[in-house]
Amino acid sequence: MELFDKLYDEHENVKVRFIGFTTEHTRYDFGIIYTNMFFGKPLVVCMQTGRSTLLDPKEIEDIEYLQNVFRIPDKQQAADLAEFFSETLPQIPFVTQYE
Repeated sequence: MELFDKLYDEHENVKVRFIGFTTEHTRYDFGIIYTNMFFGKPLVVCMQTGRSTLLDPKEIEDIEYLQNVFRIPDKQQAADLAEFFSETLPQIPFVTQYE
């Protein structure tokens, strides 16, 4: 008897972008993984903390969400990060994968 039911096991060559930048108060280092999985949302990984999330344009605008995911204490720092993501990540339309 198997201990688990496999949901998916995909292999994909993906585009990965590593980018580091500073704001007035903070340094950031991110890996951005562009994949066809996860409704087309890029996977964003903070290279300093290992925290990651899938981001779409609506989530980028949610300052509190960014604060929570990346554990940013200051709203202005999260707003700076939102501005960076809105300029950096592609504006992809949300595609429903499940009916």
